[in-house]
Amino acid sequence: MNKHRSYPLHVYLWALFGSLVLLVCALTAGINFLMTKSALEANASEARHRLSRETLDDVEALLGPAQLAVRLIAHSSLAEATTVSERLARLPLVRDALDTSPVLQSLYVGYGDGEFFFVRPLRDDAERALYQAPRGASFVVRSVEREGVGEAARKVGQIYFLADSLSVIHAAAIPEFANNYDPRARPWYRSAMAAGTMVRTEPYTFFSDRDSGASLAMPAGDNTVVGGDFRLNALGQMLAIKKTTPRSMLALVDQQGRLIAIDRKADSVGGSSPGEIGDYGMPVLDKLVARVGQPGAATGLQETLAAGGESWYTTIDRLTPSGGKSLYLLSAIPQDELLQSATRQALTEIGVSALILLLSLPVIWFAARFVARPLQSLAREADATRRFDFVQPFVIRSRVSELNELGVRMDDMRRTIQRFLSVMQTVSAETRLEDLLPKLLREMLTAAGSHSGVLYLVDEAAMRGEVAFDREGREVAATIASTTLAETVPLIRTAAADGTARAQWLTHVTLADAGLGGLTPAAACHAAAIPLINHQRDLVGMILIFRDTPMEEAQLAFVNTLANLCAGALEVQALTRAQRDLFDAFIKLLAGAIDAKSPHTGGHCARVPELTKMFARAACDAREGPYGTFSLDDSQWEALHVAAWLHDCGKVTTPEYVIDKATKLETLYDRIHEVRMRFEVLKRDAEIACLRGVAAGDDPQAARARRDAALRELDDDFAFVAGCNIGGETMAEADRDRLRAIGARTWLRTLDDRLGISYEERTRKARLPVVPLPAVEPLLADRADHVIERGPRDVIPRDNPWGFRLDTPANLYDRGELHNLLVARGTLSAEERFKIEDHIVQTQIMLSRLPFPKHLRQVPEIAGGHHEKMDGTGYPRGLRGDEMSPLARMMAIADIFEALTAVDRPYKRPKSLSQAVEILYQLKRKQHIDPELFDLFLTSGVYRQYAERFMAPEQIDEVDVGRYVGEGVVI
Repeated sequence: MNKHRSYPLHVYLWALFGSLVLLVCALTAGINFLMTKSALEANASEARHRLSRETLDDVEALLGPAQLAVRLIAHSSLAEATTVSERLARLPLVRDALDTSPVLQSLYVGYGDGEFFFVRPLRDDAERALYQAPRGASFVVRSVEREGVGEAARKVGQIYFLADSLSVIHAAAIPEFANNYDPRARPWYRSAMAAGTMVRTEPYTFFSDRDSGASLAMPAGDNTVVGGDFRLNALGQMLAIKKTTPRSMLALVDQQGRLIAIDRKADSVGGSSPGEIGDYGMPVLDKLVARVGQPGAATGLQETLAAGGESWYTTIDRLTPSGGKSLYLLSAIPQDELLQSATRQALTEIGVSALILLLSLPVIWFAARFVARPLQSLAREADATRRFDFVQPFVIRSRVSELNELGVRMDDMRRTIQRFLSVMQTVSAETRLEDLLPKLLREMLTAAGSHSGVLYLVDEAAMRGEVAFDREGREVAATIASTTLAETVPLIRTAAADGTARAQWLTHVTLADAGLGGLTPAAACHAAAIPLINHQRDLVGMILIFRDTPMEEAQLAFVNTLANLCAGALEVQALTRAQRDLFDAFIKLLAGAIDAKSPHTGGHCARVPELTKMFARAACDAREGPYGTFSLDDSQWEALHVAAWLHDCGKVTTPEYVIDKATKLETLYDRIHEVRMRFEVLKRDAEIACLRGVAAGDDPQAARARRDAALRELDDDFAFVAGCNIGGETMAEADRDRLRAIGARTWLRTLDDRLGISYEERTRKARLPVVPLPAVEPLLADRADHVIERGPRDVIPRDNPWGFRLDTPANLYDRGELHNLLVARGTLSAEERFKIEDHIVQTQIMLSRLPFPKHLRQVPEIAGGHHEKMDGTGYPRGLRGDEMSPLARMMAIADIFEALTAVDRPYKRPKSLSQAVEILYQLKRKQHIDPELFDLFLTSGVYRQYAERFMAPEQIDEVDVGRYVGEGVVI
């Protein structure tokens, strides 16, 4: 507590300034304020120079906002608008610009093609009458627009009257204005285009109302100029305010001596024009104008002139406003008017002034220090609060009770701001809801000075005690039973219904009935219920806090404000979690659809993410070796999760019959059946030939022998062709020659093969000439209609934005029978293998088009690189190891290992654990996979963890890890 005796501030001010006023009045009573002639002349000179500076400042103050308004419009989209509707849509910006510069009479834009857009506020009835505006009009818009193109284009003029809300009240055509007015011929347009920057024109007569003034204009690009008009009477009114004596004169002229503004009106001059020099009948003005432009006037002249039978103190000062040409301020003060009383009491005034100054300075010095010291402390504290500096303690002591009270209030404000910022920092820094809720409750208890409390989350009418602290600060949420709004304490129901904080005394019995007796063992306590309301005005939570004493209104208001912040944080957390859950469900849905599309890859898209994340976790756990410092933050883990689940999303574009192709001739069905039927036809031909030979008189036994030999040969040849249809690791050249020889045999077709087929196949058949029936055809053929050409949409250019480097086959598909049967390895032709590999191309294209947030932008690189190889021979971009991220290299190993060990691929037997490791080891030796990651894959035990979770027991065998780890690679 401050024990110093204090008094109200007004007592100090009354005593101090009352004494000073009494002293000054006693010394200066009966003494008129006089100055010596020299002092007056010096003061007059200083005043005139100050007047010049002030006038320049005032000119800038008048024209500065106008220049800013013109510059704002020049840089706005209005200058680029091409139609009157687009220009009208930007009127709010023009209105705001005019509001910021009252001196502006209008704003307009002149376009390089002769179009014009003019906006003027109608500030009084006289201006409305000038334009014959309807009642309620606040703005008038004149527009000149060109319709058509080239020489046939014509100008169309429109005038619009707008209300204060910018809605159109009335519109009419003004063809005469459009035909007579060309902005490109106006002085403001030509001056701005010639200067290339902001200009101020010489005074001229406005086209809009035939009044005189000047314009500000600035080019806006593409031969467009933005301008604004202002009247010169505004400068004259400004000069009239600055007159120092009744007969003094102030005038502004330009370099040619033309009158710009003057502090008076001449009867012969009307409107806003200042008129000519001779209109004012002032000889001193004529002489000063004649001196403008003489040597010395450029830097300023000050002299005493005789004009009209009397002497004048005169000055000529050059003013150079920004964005315009120089002006000259002419000032003249009658000598006798300025020095009328100065000559009588100059010496007395000097003595009295000196005495008053000597007596006042010490008193003012000590009084100011006495009063200012605590105020300075308050200023320093306010500045520290402004800089969010809450480290230094704050203490103020003063004999002025108001200052003491103000210091206490500022300290309370400082603490409140500090506490509020602390809560905001806590809320913004925490991203996990389960960690955020305890912090929110603790901050709320601290702010309310409470010893215990509970935070409920509300779902519909159900309330679940998510976090609770008892009097000792222990977390006791497990002891809080779930309840409903209807069954909870009345205080909570009242706060929930009102949507604001409520406080009252609660008995221990009431709390025990609500399952809250363990939070406060006292017989009664003061409780406050603070609802958490989201932006949709839904109740998302409730905080119940307990105190031994009633809560102050200020505290209750503060915790209510904090509750709004907490509710917003909970809403953001809930929305974020919902979005992530939806996105995660979507990518898993897509991966599941891909796996369900083909039984040959079933489960692949679900197992690869698991293996990749096990691999990445092992890398993070490594404490030595190349990955001893490797780590992933939450964002990188999320990126890996998304990339792993979407790594094969491009397979949705791969035809099923290509993915599932089990034999060489299989498309939508296995075409070996067609080949078999041709062999059946040849066998029937052999039977028929035998019977015809016997009927013709051949030896039956010899005929049957020839038949049986032909049938055996056909059976053997078909068995060979059928065996070739089953893909293998290699195909000998002798087998390839035999296949060609068998294919060269012919059979007789007697039916038209262009009947009953699709339009597409019939189009391909049209490439071949029609052969008369019966037609002799080869047993195995590579026909032109077997070829499906690659269309423009199936070609990826070399300079593609994804950096794909692919050897693209000439055709999309080639279903020739020999072409497919001669495939040396496996069942896929070159075209089909390219189509299979194209899934990774489509994956990268699809993912690159998704608007991933910043922390997920690595997803396309991780997901799209699992078919690249360390030596650069992979696809689709031919990257080398150092061009891929560690996560992409991990996924490459995971993808291969899962494919080797998968038990759900019906076209192949799954590899055992040791076989899969051996294959990976060979890939390591060929520098196809990362050798360091392969070693980590084995030494960390990831391979066995995965096997125990996803592989069949009979696949799991022993692996000699030491045999594979640490060996160099060969190419």
